[in-house]
Amino acid sequence: MPAQPDNFLDVQSSEEFGELRRAHRSFAFPLTVAFVSWYLLYVLLSNYAGGFMDTIVVGNINIALVLGLAQFLTTFLIAWWYARHAEAQIDPKAEALKARLEAGE
Repeated sequence: MPAQPDNFLDVQSSEEFGELRRAHRSFAFPLTVAFVSWYLLYVLLSNYAGGFMDTIVVGNINIALVLGLAQFLTTFLIAWWYARHAEAQIDPKAEALKARLEAGE
C-alpha cells in the first residue's frame, strides 16, 4: 500500500526522523568542514608558499605532489568511512522509518 501524504508529515515530525537527521548531520557536517578546510589549505599553500611546496621529499617528489595525492586519498577514505557509518547508523533507522511509513502507522 502506498504511503499517504499525511503519513510523511507524521514521520517528518517524529523523534525517529530527528534521530536519523542527527546521525547524518553529526557525521557529514564536521567531516565536510574538515575536508574543505584541508583542501583550502592545500590551495593556499600552492599559491602563497611556493618555496615550501617545492621542497623535495624523495627524488623528484616534492611536498606539493605528496599533498595533492593526499587529497585523493582523503576523498576515498571519507567515502569509505561514510559508507560504514551509513550502514551502521543511518540505514537501519531509515529502513525502520520506511517500514513504518509503508505500514501506514
